[in-house]
Amino acid sequence: MRVLSVPEITGYIRELVEYDPILSDVWVRGEVSNFSHSAAGHMYFCLTDDGVQVNCVLFRGNQRGLLAVPRNGDAVLAHGRISIYEARGQYQLMVDNVAPEGIGILQLQLEETKRRLEAEGLFAEERKRPLPVMPSVIGVVTSSQGAVWHDIQTVIARRFPLVELILAPAAVQGPTAAEELVTGIEALQELGRCDVIIVGRGGGSAEDLAAFSDERVARAIFACTVPVVSAVGHETDICIADLVADVRAATPSAAAEMCVPNGTDLLATAGHLVTLARTSAVDAFRDHRAELDNVRHRIDRHHPRARIANARLDLDRLTSTTRSTVDNMLSDHRKTVATLTDRSRLLDPRDVLRRGYAIVTASDGSTPRRIVSASDARTEAALTLTFSDGSVQTRTTTDQE
Repeated sequence: MRVLSVPEITGYIRELVEYDPILSDVWVRGEVSNFSHSAAGHMYFCLTDDGVQVNCVLFRGNQRGLLAVPRNGDAVLAHGRISIYEARGQYQLMVDNVAPEGIGILQLQLEETKRRLEAEGLFAEERKRPLPVMPSVIGVVTSSQGAVWHDIQTVIARRFPLVELILAPAAVQGPTAAEELVTGIEALQELGRCDVIIVGRGGGSAEDLAAFSDERVARAIFACTVPVVSAVGHETDICIADLVADVRAATPSAAAEMCVPNGTDLLATAGHLVTLARTSAVDAFRDHRAELDNVRHRIDRHHPRARIANARLDLDRLTSTTRSTVDNMLSDHRKTVATLTDRSRLLDPRDVLRRGYAIVTASDGSTPRRIVSASDARTEAALTLTFSDGSVQTRTTTDQE
């Protein structure tokens, strides 16, 4: 027999309780009593049933997404795990969700899964991707026998028949549905050809749609590398697959319409664009031609030939003016030359000599010296007389007064 201390026995019981698969994930039914709200935001209350009660703690961090807020006297279902408060040796329910007692177990499981996946970020809007504008290949995960596959084919053929459809057949209800849906999504993704994947079925009861709220399907959609459209049931049927998918469609036919453009609208748009392009081209051509004409006129106004023509006129005018000026200058110079010629002729000593006069010079070394008086002539023994037709030598023989 072993002897255990109080902490040892309490710790042992806590480990047994907290690792028990049932007590670590349990819903407890009861009536709320002794409710209190601490200053830190935590909620404390008891669940009572047939005179037996269990203490409950709902920490502030777990209060987001509650299906119901506990109030004294309310009949509720509280979800959480059983833990041992070692200081008092008491067990308590660590609550993470509260729901009204009238809710069904399937709805409880759905809400709990939804709350947990939302906390992980699987429903975050910022991670959702837009659908491709004009896909080439669309994958479809649904039953090959139901009307959904036929409806999607009909819509695609009517709106945009160029798209290729690939079916990954899967059960859409029943015990194997969730696993087959996951297999279909993963198979289309591994194929590597799909631009978008539609996962859907027709409407049905909550039990019929259970596979589309299965956590495995939700995680497969979340992990898919291409956009996923959830097309489950009608507008009032909200499954977890709708919340995880990139886009939710009310029906499979609506999903098909979302995934492809309308071919008729595309043709009309293309025709309109062609008309706009043609009109724009004609307008642009007209505008550019007007601009070209304007540039041509500007070039003509500044063309060198006009300046050359003006320069030629200026040159002709300058040539004429220069010629006239030169002629006038030459005439004036001729007159001046004629006048100077007349004057030089009058001053030319040869003209004087022709009239009978002579130039008397005496040789004084190598340079002749002109004799201009009789007194100068007396002092010279030899003189030279220069006439208009030549010179003669003479000697002074007589001294006359």
